[in-house]
Amino acid sequence: MPSRKFADGEVVRGRWPGSSLYYEVEILSHDGKSQLYTVKYKDGTELELKENDIKKPFGNSISIYNGEPEHTERNEIPRKNTQERFILSQDGSYISTEYSLRPRREEIKLKEIDSKEGKLVTKEPTSLRTFEVTTPLRKDLEFGGVPGVTLIMLGLPVFLFLLLLMCKQKDPSLLNFPPPLPNLYDLWETRVCGVYLLWFFAQALFYLLPIGKVAEGTPLVDGRRLKYRLNGFYAFILTSAVIGTALFWGVELYYVYNHFLQFALAATVFSVILSIYLYVRSWKAPKDELSPANSGNAVYDFFIGRELNPRIGTFDLKYFCELRPGLIGWVVINLVMLLAEMKVQKRTSPSLAMILVNSFQLLYVVDALWNEEALLTTMDIIHDGFGFMLAFGDLVWVPFIYSFQAFYLVTHPYEVSWPVAALIIALKLCGYVIFRCANSQKNAFRKNPTNPKLARFNHILPYFYVIYFTMLLIHREARDEHQCKKKYGVAWEKYCQRVPYRIFPYIY
Repeated sequence: MPSRKFADGEVVRGRWPGSSLYYEVEILSHDGKSQLYTVKYKDGTELELKENDIKKPFGNSISIYNGEPEHTERNEIPRKNTQERFILSQDGSYISTEYSLRPRREEIKLKEIDSKEGKLVTKEPTSLRTFEVTTPLRKDLEFGGVPGVTLIMLGLPVFLFLLLLMCKQKDPSLLNFPPPLPNLYDLWETRVCGVYLLWFFAQALFYLLPIGKVAEGTPLVDGRRLKYRLNGFYAFILTSAVIGTALFWGVELYYVYNHFLQFALAATVFSVILSIYLYVRSWKAPKDELSPANSGNAVYDFFIGRELNPRIGTFDLKYFCELRPGLIGWVVINLVMLLAEMKVQKRTSPSLAMILVNSFQLLYVVDALWNEEALLTTMDIIHDGFGFMLAFGDLVWVPFIYSFQAFYLVTHPYEVSWPVAALIIALKLCGYVIFRCANSQKNAFRKNPTNPKLARFNHILPYFYVIYFTMLLIHREARDEHQCKKKYGVAWEKYCQRVPYRIFPYIY
């Protein structure tokens, strides 16, 4: 039987579940079978902790935070005005130390309080031993480990271009696979690269505009909260105004459709260059700014991203790429396809199918930009680093794959009757209400877990988005399940007992 490290009644430091903070706790009991300690916090809370979540006090003193663990947000890390108190016996006096969690290394000002006379005497600054917060390397790799991410990085660009080439065929059925491959020289055009770079940096300029509110992200491991400018919706309005002005002055957007493959290649090359830059700069980042998904393997970390929040000054590269160039670009590409359909099919107005595709996907993008603050609590921001996975996904996969239905309709007309359209609209609105309510509730819960206010087929290609997104969401749920189980331990197992089904009740 394994020996226990801590005795009953011993006062130690216990980690609060879901955070990196340690509070003073008393050992109540130990279960030899599960190897879990039952501990009691200062506020009376009793929890079961693993042995590696319990530490001995520093030296002969106990380090406790001024106050008990907050229950308004379990993963909350104390703000910069949080105080820590060291109680030391020294000739009947108490020495208190006050410091800010925001600076990671600084002088700590000591104040000696005479317990008898009640006088406050300020001493000279004294250097205390500091501890660097580091992010441990991850051993359980996702996406099939190094072989899996290598296959993804090599296969996704190939898969993207095969889909686009298939869609340009007169008959895009699987019987006509593989499609004729174009000359590589024809896929590269300098002017297209210039237009793409102009688009990217125009969105970067909109991001830097001092409009919109500033929100704080979730606490980092060192207690800091990064600030984010929420002006994505304003960027969308400005982009719409620019596109509208261009159409008014006769700018031919058909150029984008006619060079769609070239734009996809330009975006792919740009995402690879950006990924290389992100990986190289991550080696200069402090250890406490690395991603929790960081593994120490060069190939895997290039894919998943080493640095959690790479910034150039106040310009957050990951946050910018999440919504701006790709998501707004998706809407612009859909508009291009609508105009291209009218030109290719010699229509006086777009088809009802094209209108529905544009409208529904526009609603999704506008919803994401309007609720931009909810992005700050997603896995992409708080867990995944910024590497090839998000760079390629945000800049290439989203605009060129998510606009696939509109691209398909340009050369493959499909008529939808009004009764069928009415059913589609009703289904869409129903789905949107569920989507918005679920995401709003999830975001509200992550902000405050105790908030009381708180599931006709001619070609398969047009349905690729539905199939892909279903698989994506199931996979993301599995990742969430793994992360939560690892992060919360026994508390998560108790939660799963109360909520036994992950997505589909009584099924999964």
